Amino acid sequence: MNLLAAEAGSNFLEQELSVVVLLAVAAAMAIVVKRIKVPYTVALVLVGLAFAFFPNFVDIDFSAELILGLLIPPLLFEATLHIPWPKLKADLVPILIFAIGGTMLGTFAVGWIVWWLVGVPWLAAVAFGALISATDPVAVIAFFKSLGVTKRLSVLVEGESLFNDAVAFVAFTLAVSAAAPGESFGIGNAIGDFLIVGGGGLAVGIVLGWFVSEVVLARVDDALIETTTSLALAYGSFLVAEEFGLIFNIEDLHFSGILAVVAAGLMVGNIGLRNTSPTTRITLEYFWAVLTFLVNSLVFLVIGLKINLREIDIAENILNVAIAIGAILLTRLVIVYGFGAIHARVQPSRRVPTSFRHVMYWGGLRGAISLALALLLEESDFAPDVVDTLLVMTFGVVLFTLLIQGTTISGLIERLGLSGQQANQRHQQEIQARIYSRRAGAAEIQRLGSEGVLFSSMAKAMQSNYNEEVAEARNELAEHFSTHPELEITMLLQARRDALVAEQSAIGEMVRSGFVSTDVGHDLTVELNNRMAALDLIEERWETDVTPPGELDNS
Repeated sequence: MNLLAAEAGSNFLEQELSVVVLLAVAAAMAIVVKRIKVPYTVALVLVGLAFAFFPNFVDIDFSAELILGLLIPPLLFEATLHIPWPKLKADLVPILIFAIGGTMLGTFAVGWIVWWLVGVPWLAAVAFGALISATDPVAVIAFFKSLGVTKRLSVLVEGESLFNDAVAFVAFTLAVSAAAPGESFGIGNAIGDFLIVGGGGLAVGIVLGWFVSEVVLARVDDALIETTTSLALAYGSFLVAEEFGLIFNIEDLHFSGILAVVAAGLMVGNIGLRNTSPTTRITLEYFWAVLTFLVNSLVFLVIGLKINLREIDIAENILNVAIAIGAILLTRLVIVYGFGAIHARVQPSRRVPTSFRHVMYWGGLRGAISLALALLLEESDFAPDVVDTLLVMTFGVVLFTLLIQGTTISGLIERLGLSGQQANQRHQQEIQARIYSRRAGAAEIQRLGSEGVLFSSMAKAMQSNYNEEVAEARNELAEHFSTHPELEITMLLQARRDALVAEQSAIGEMVRSGFVSTDVGHDLTVELNNRMAALDLIEERWETDVTPPGELDNS
């Protein structure tokens, strides 16, 4: 017994050491990539691939369940925290067209090509088509943040990916389940199951997200408790949805955990963060930024570790890998440009510019979810040789998209001229932040002087320095606006939006305190919502007017 306990303890320490090594490597690579022009995520994948040739260096088993259940939920949750619902709603039609219609088309189109040219069974080919249709926005969004692309492009890419991950997961599950003995795959039943699984996942996420936003974040003024609750929500919404039948004793009933996390994150990001205090909001944002950095680092290292080049000979299967890559590039072409043209006719006022479509096409990277779903094939009823073929094709596609598309997407963004406008906005925000912080410092010095903590002469001297810095920043801001006059409108619109959000919070507080009745609060809220909708229309029109002419071609 003692021997078994000693072995278990030793194994735990080895795995703990492996995690420490991976985190240390991630931190080191974050420093290195600042000096070399290699994307951070790509560098991590390359390091993970190198680890395969040193098998005793890292001893940890990242199973498909561990990737899906431990690494994916926080990434999805943090991504949705920063997606504003008004902007998502404005482009919800194209996002759903790409995510649902595009993923289903990709699933069956890629499946048919693989079934025809590679020769794997039909259901196995459909399962591969589903898992490889799940795009991964992590690397692309990192480029977006550094290059400063427009918010609309970020929302389009990230929104499509968040929803198509869920669609691909459900389609994959249905295909694998249909391969079991005595089961069959019917389109009608598949659509019905998809609606139940997807709708149930959204419902679970909305309910849990609303509860945390309106009960915990709105009523508990404690940063530690609220941050812990948000973490519990990220994992809890996933688990409740996936194990819904087990929890409520309903046999064979489960919902989409991915959609549950997406819905919960949207609720907290758009309702919960407005209900909480500024201090708690800052704590939450810092916590999720650190956690996301750690999980992202582990995800891309794991991708490299799992694609074990020492054991998997991709060269031997190069033809099958090439077929898979060609299939996903061809179907992605049809999805982005074909569905984009259809959407332009259905909703011409919100058509997706061609330059955006170029980025959406080449930015359709495959990553952790595709890898995790491929590893789940090992537990399916498909023949071992079929599973091996699909695994190698998945590894090949993931490597191609990360190492080739991932290293060239930034050049495409810059060549299309989609990174310039945001850089001007960033400079504007830096100047404004300096003005705001210096004024806050001057106010604090004045308080200390008036209370006698500082001598009057010292306080006046320090205030004078602050005032000079504020004046210099104001002059710099005025000069910046004279060079980029369109930024004044952007700043005005953002200030107006912030003011309306403040009014909404004030009305909610008056209703909760009983200062005004619920009916009065409802009427005022409706009025504010109408003003917010009008502001959205103005902002959309302004974004269209300032969009470079090349982006507004007729599709």
